[in-house]
Amino acid sequence: MKDNQQFDVIIVGGSYSGLAAAMALGRALKTVLIIDSAKPCNIQTPYSHNFITHDGEEPLEIVAQAMQQVKRYRTVEFFNGLAIEGSKTNNRFKIKVETGETFVAKILVFATGIKDLLPDISGMVACWGISVLHCPYCHGYEVRNQKTGILGNGEVGFDFVRLISNWTSDLSLFTNGPSTLTVDQTQQLEVNKIEIIEKQIVEMEHNNGKINSIIFTDNARLPVKVLYAPTSFDQHCKIPEMMGCELTEEGYIKIDAFHETSVKGVFASGDNSSRMRTLANAVATGTTAGMVASKKLILEEF
Repeated sequence: MKDNQQFDVIIVGGSYSGLAAAMALGRALKTVLIIDSAKPCNIQTPYSHNFITHDGEEPLEIVAQAMQQVKRYRTVEFFNGLAIEGSKTNNRFKIKVETGETFVAKILVFATGIKDLLPDISGMVACWGISVLHCPYCHGYEVRNQKTGILGNGEVGFDFVRLISNWTSDLSLFTNGPSTLTVDQTQQLEVNKIEIIEKQIVEMEHNNGKINSIIFTDNARLPVKVLYAPTSFDQHCKIPEMMGCELTEEGYIKIDAFHETSVKGVFASGDNSSRMRTLANAVATGTTAGMVASKKLILEEF
C-alpha cells in the first residue's frame, strides 16, 4: 500500500464495530481504510451470545463472516498493522502505523475497544473470557445454577452479587482482603445466604481456562465453576487522547448522540465509548458512526 495514500475515512479497529462502520461507508460509496492489529479484547472468548442471528457462534467466525461481506465493497481497503500516531493538518487527518507508513483521511473513526486491567492473580489471564467473566448477559445463561463466585468489594461487589443472584443461588463474594461493605450491605448478603470471604487470593486453579477452585494465601482452596470479575479498564488505543478527544469520568471516549467526539471529524464507536460491551451494541454503534460520517462527507461535498 502506498505511503500517504488518501481516503475519505480511516477506521482504526477492524472488529465488529469497525467492520460495521466500514459497511455503512462502503455502501455510501466512500473510500475507506481499515487499520487493524487483530487483538480484540474477547480473543479468548469461545462463544458469543445475546447477538440475534449469531447466538452461540465463535466470535472470530462472526468477524470472518463480517470481513468477507465488507470486502464486497470495492472502496473499502484493509491494512494489517498497529496505528501508533494521529494528527490533523489542513483539514485532513493523518494516521501513522508501526511500520512507518502514513495514511490521510477527511474523517477518522476509532473502533478500538478497551483493555481490561486484571488483578495480578495467577491463572486469571488464562481463565479470562472462558470461566472468569465480566457480563452475565453475555454468558450467564450458559453457567446458570453453577457454583459461582464474585471477585469484588464495596459497592461494586455488592451490586454485582445482587445482579448475578438472578442466575444462581450458589454464590460467594470474594473481597480479596478486608471487606469494605457497609453494615447494611453485609446484613443483606447474610440474609440471602451469600458467603463473604475476605481471604487474599493467590491463584485460580484451572484446566485450560476452566476454573476449578480459588486458592488463598493460607493454602486453603474453595471449589468454584464460574467467577465474575468486574474490572477496571484502559483505552486500547491512546491516539484519540493524543489528538485531544475528551474522556468521560469513567474513562470512555466522550461522544455526542451521533458518535462524534470532542474533536470535529473524529468519531468513536463500540466498547471505547460505551458501557454496553456486547457485539450487538458494537455493531449498532459502528453502523451509526459510519452512516453519520458518510452524511457529513456528502453534505460537505454538495
